[in-house]
Amino acid sequence: MFSFKEYSQEIVTTIILLLTLAALRIIVAKLIRRYASSSQLLEHRTNLVIKYIHILMNILVTISLIIIWGVNTEDIFFTVSSVTTVIGVAMFAQWSILSNITSGMILFFSFPFKIGDTIKIHDKDFPIEAEIEDISAFHVNLRTKEGERIIFPNNLLLQKGISIMPTHYEDKEFFD
Repeated sequence: MFSFKEYSQEIVTTIILLLTLAALRIIVAKLIRRYASSSQLLEHRTNLVIKYIHILMNILVTISLIIIWGVNTEDIFFTVSSVTTVIGVAMFAQWSILSNITSGMILFFSFPFKIGDTIKIHDKDFPIEAEIEDISAFHVNLRTKEGERIIFPNNLLLQKGISIMPTHYEDKEFFD
C-alpha cells in the first residue's frame, strides 16, 4: 500500500522539480521574446524556438523524475538505448528534417537577413536572386522578380554563399 511517509522525500523533490520547471519555462520564454523583440524577429518563429526549448526541458525533467523515483539504472540504460536505437534508425532516413530544424534554430539566433531582404544564393548549378517572404523551421519562402515562388531548405541556405542585395533608391532631382 502507498504511504506518504515512505515516499515523502520523492514527493517533495518532485514538487520542487515541477515548480522549477514551470518557473524556468516562464523565464526562458520571456528571455527569448525579449531577444526576438530587440532583434525584430517574427512571432511565429519565436514561438517555434520556445517550443523546441520547452520540449528539451521536459525531456530533462522526465529523466530527472525517473532517477528521483528510483528506477533501476540498468533498466533506464536499456530503455534509453533501445529507444535511441529505434529513433536513430528512423531519423537516419529523416536526417534532413533534423538538419533543417537545427538550421532554422541557427538562422533564428544568428540571423544575417530578414523578411523583405533580397538575397542572392551563390549556387553554380541554380543561382537564385529573390526576396525573402517567410522563414519557417524547415525552409525559407523566396519570391523572384518574375513572381516565381521558391521554397529553399534551411540546411542548404546555411551551406551556400549568400549575398544580401542592397535596396536601390533612385536619386531624383526635385523640381518646383
